[in-house]
Amino acid sequence: MIYDKLPIVLLSTMASERKDSTNNEIARFLLSHYEEVKNLGISELAKVCHVSNSSISRFCKEIGLEGFAELKELLTTTNFYFERQSLKNNSLQRLQENANLVKKSIEQVEKSVNMEAIISLCEDIRYYQNISSFGLLKAETVAMNFQSDMLMLGKQVYTSVSFQHQLDHILSANSDELIIIFSYTGSYFETNNFRGKKNQLRKPKIWMITGQKKDFPDYIDRIIYFESDHNQGSHPYQLQFIESLIAQEYAKGLEL
Repeated sequence: MIYDKLPIVLLSTMASERKDSTNNEIARFLLSHYEEVKNLGISELAKVCHVSNSSISRFCKEIGLEGFAELKELLTTTNFYFERQSLKNNSLQRLQENANLVKKSIEQVEKSVNMEAIISLCEDIRYYQNISSFGLLKAETVAMNFQSDMLMLGKQVYTSVSFQHQLDHILSANSDELIIIFSYTGSYFETNNFRGKKNQLRKPKIWMITGQKKDFPDYIDRIIYFESDHNQGSHPYQLQFIESLIAQEYAKGLEL
């Protein structure tokens, strides 16, 4: 299960900006009238959104797109899909099947995660003064939970719901910063926005927490991997379980 870029940038914009802001209103209109706006040009889209052409162009840039052409491409290629975990007619059977899927996903993490790697990450969290943590959509809720847990443990962590703000922060981070990425599919950096700018990285230390085993680029320093079926029933529960393990191990380390 991989989220398309369009819901990522639009939902993160809606979650990070004021409801009455121009960008929020454009994002909400696009998602509410998705089928209707697919084939509109920039002038037509501006008209139905009750904004100027320049507002549409500025909107595209501010949410992390190259321009209206990329927005147009995303509108015509994005597929919204919700994965149902149970097709049973009985609500109690659906409850049981959904619960079993979540339990299975937690057990997969229990059997596959490397606790030595988690302990090593905790050591880095103790060492670094500048720490940030990011994720996309559901994974960002895990990053925010991590931020909250660390605050309770006396450590400040920066995060942002905005996808563009996340990328801007990563690209401006220096070698004295620790960055923790929660990415269920491991596809966090697989956008044109980042691939074209990766040479701007100032070598922050980056940890990736993911359920995808593959070859990652060399700017990702460490990886915490867990087995996953990559279904909607497992996400974000697996990431959240690992986040709680990190917080618990960090708290244990404070006793030593």
